[in-house]
Amino acid sequence: MTAAAEASAERAEPILRLEGIGRRFGGVVAVSGVDLEVGAGERRAILGPNGAGKTTLFNLISGEFPPSAGTVELFGRDVTSTPARTRAHMGLSRTFQTSRLFGGLSVEDNLYLAVLGVRDGHLRLVKTKADAEIYNRARAMAEAVGLGDRLDVLVAELSHGEQRQLEVGMARVAEPQLMMLDEPAAGLSRAERVNLTEMLLALDPQVTLILIEHDMDVALRVAEWVTMMHDGRVIVEGTPSDIRANETVHALYLGSHS
Repeated sequence: MTAAAEASAERAEPILRLEGIGRRFGGVVAVSGVDLEVGAGERRAILGPNGAGKTTLFNLISGEFPPSAGTVELFGRDVTSTPARTRAHMGLSRTFQTSRLFGGLSVEDNLYLAVLGVRDGHLRLVKTKADAEIYNRARAMAEAVGLGDRLDVLVAELSHGEQRQLEVGMARVAEPQLMMLDEPAAGLSRAERVNLTEMLLALDPQVTLILIEHDMDVALRVAEWVTMMHDGRVIVEGTPSDIRANETVHALYLGSHS
């Protein structure tokens, strides 16, 4: 048995299973026939050049839109037709390539709303004990992602790197079982990428992480298992060492950071 096969066999029971997943946009096939299993607590990177179908796959997993073919199983439940909001309540959180932060609100308020949204709560004019607990969590998370001294700063005034840190914090503060990050290192400086990598390595091992990332140094240091996509299909899977040594990966991705 190869090292890759042994590593695959040792992985935990899947909390996410995709079978034959596909998505068309008119005559364009964005994702085709993808089978994928991700185990509880796993660190998975999904790699591939632009147009490979990575973000579309994320959208199918999170329920942003339904698949044209195949099934999605999350935490042992068929969620193929289940809306994104319900999947979030089940324990899935994600970030997006395009920021969805509230620029006119503070760091603290953005984190507060991230928790409130998952709890299906409501904004109140008078703070309650529950609100106080949520704000305590928001402040603790801001500290955890390096924004403890930026609580009262409006998000629109943060640097790009700080906004990326906040996005990771908002994904984490909801205490998800599965966290999906879409290119969190995009646009970051070298020092910021190092900080992001350390932050991801320090995640609770019980939280499952799926990462789309163009920065190979970040992706292959964080991931335990890698799925390589091209033209909407999975073409290679294996450990980071397998991926570094794979000639197809070098030809399609490593040689052209497009």
